[in-house]
Amino acid sequence: MRPSGAALFSLGLAIVAAYAVYAALRWPPKAALFPLVMGIPLLVLALVQTLIDLRDPPAARSGLGRVLSVFGWMGAFIALVFLAGFPIAVPLFVFFYLVVESREKLALSLGLAAAAWGAFHVLFERVLHFPFEAGLVREWFQ
Repeated sequence: MRPSGAALFSLGLAIVAAYAVYAALRWPPKAALFPLVMGIPLLVLALVQTLIDLRDPPAARSGLGRVLSVFGWMGAFIALVFLAGFPIAVPLFVFFYLVVESREKLALSLGLAAAAWGAFHVLFERVLHFPFEAGLVREWFQ
């Protein structure tokens, strides 16, 4: 069986993440924090995706329609960040993407959006104390 392009892409992403984690392990703790926080989950998820793609290759999708859909969702996320700010944009985007594009059930979408908000809030606002812009709409009302 020949591996699909998706499986090869996921494997390549896992290799890049593994190298980033390996390289960051030799850095001072503060410098290594971001590559490790991003690289370890990326490595695990890319390996899982590789296994999924090898076991059940993705069905062919229409090329241009899928590309336009992806660019549309990316544009919507950027606009949402600009208007609402990252802390609000992340759970809203997760929720609407799951409901509209993935056609997931409302309860699952709400749960995953809440989990995304919680993870984002704890990691970036509580642990890292990362300041985010308020967003254009929130600035209008202040």
